Amino acid sequence: MGTISGIVAAHGPFDPLEGMRMLDRLAHRGPDGQGSHALDDAWLGHRRLAVVDLEGGAQPLRDPAGRYWLVGDGEIYNHERLRTELEDKGHVFRTRTDQESALHLIEADGLTALSRLWGMFALAGAALDGRFFAARDTLGIAPLYWARHHDTAVFASELKAFDPNRRPDVEPFPPGHVWTPEDGLRPFDVLTDAAAPGAAAQHEADPPEEVLADIRDTLIRAVERLLVADVPVGALLSGGLDSSIVTAIAARHAHRAGRRFPTFSVGLAGSADLAAARQVAEELGTDHHERVYTDDELIDWVPEVIRVIESFDPSLVHSSVPNLLVSKLAARTVKVVLIGEGADELFAGYGYYSEIESDTELHEELLSTIHGLHIGGLQRVDRVAGATGLEPRTPFLDLDVVRLGLSLPARWKLSDDRAEKWLLRKAFEGWLPENVLWRPKQQFGQGTGARDVLGEYYAGTVRDEEFEAERDVLDPPLRSREELAYYRLFQRELTGVDPAHLVGRFAGW
Repeated sequence: MGTISGIVAAHGPFDPLEGMRMLDRLAHRGPDGQGSHALDDAWLGHRRLAVVDLEGGAQPLRDPAGRYWLVGDGEIYNHERLRTELEDKGHVFRTRTDQESALHLIEADGLTALSRLWGMFALAGAALDGRFFAARDTLGIAPLYWARHHDTAVFASELKAFDPNRRPDVEPFPPGHVWTPEDGLRPFDVLTDAAAPGAAAQHEADPPEEVLADIRDTLIRAVERLLVADVPVGALLSGGLDSSIVTAIAARHAHRAGRRFPTFSVGLAGSADLAAARQVAEELGTDHHERVYTDDELIDWVPEVIRVIESFDPSLVHSSVPNLLVSKLAARTVKVVLIGEGADELFAGYGYYSEIESDTELHEELLSTIHGLHIGGLQRVDRVAGATGLEPRTPFLDLDVVRLGLSLPARWKLSDDRAEKWLLRKAFEGWLPENVLWRPKQQFGQGTGARDVLGEYYAGTVRDEEFEAERDVLDPPLRSREELAYYRLFQRELTGVDPAHLVGRFAGW
């Protein structure tokens, strides 16, 4: 598999010293080394966290003749099949890294080949003949931002990498797109409607057993694919449905190999998430680790968390503080963690979905939420992992799982007085204790106790008259005194960044 790394790239007039400054700001994403290469009209830089080919996987990657160069972040899951195919055609590989398959595939077949890459990736490549490209995976699981000014385009994995003078121009690079100087921005694999909301099994009030089996089998395959690594793999176990299902699949797989699967959870003493995670770990026989924190610790970590996640959205902050602390715990034992992100967006897990009565409307809202993940929940997953030297893997966002989830009739996801994510719960009956399988959803920040502690403290740092005077600084306006407190910290940590189109603000908060 690949790595979570930091990339910097530029096309057009560019000072290599700026590139090195940008790499320095991404050192947390790649503590295992850095590399760069300058071409006539391009510059490529990379910070590396080693997960595969620990000795020989340094980037930028190049072909044996030194004509094609590439930097990448993320993982390409089908790299072995692509590699075999390319070696049969005479391509000579210099490393075992998955992203070298992308280098040779694009060299052989051009940028149309990007749609054949299966996984999460942000790539930038340049050739001696002047060609250049940047591309990002279909869902935007791997982060990528860019800033264009005059004849120069600059790319990086995080907002904070950019020099302050470039920050007003920074935008998210759109998922499923590729950019070249000649053709500009164009899609290569954008997630669209997999099916009309009620297309399959139009007459079925409830899904037949084969649909539940398909959900189960597709997710099992995704989890087992993501367990492959040259370093230890564990799971962040919140005690909620999504991470518990992922853990159940991984734990069964580990038991078959005679191993106990490592799990990690956090919360305030006595919190609901800690208790539920402990029960799941005991039931599944995992090697379980806990981190109990205090109110004061939660409060103290917030400025650092806002700097790390590059957001001030309260729901994201609430979940990110415990997420950072559990990631620090996990990083002592493993280098890769499985995470339950994406299930709520595919199977209608958030509370506000239950207010939607039309299956067409629900399907459109789910699709919209998935399209926004790259500046919301996925941003938290990526930044927290990058700050702690972990690689996060998200089985629910495997494209097979996503496409299956979106192809299911939305009528099966409507609440209709049933538990949210009923479809997913039903598919995994017998895999978890009943009280966990049917436990009502709590947001991660709520179940860990973070939401109440942080909400009360940070709202108390802003007076009502300050909130009324400052709330309209953004459109839509800031929603609470707590959000204004976080926004002030964001401005301090990320001077010059325009949050209007860079920060996702969660509708269900």
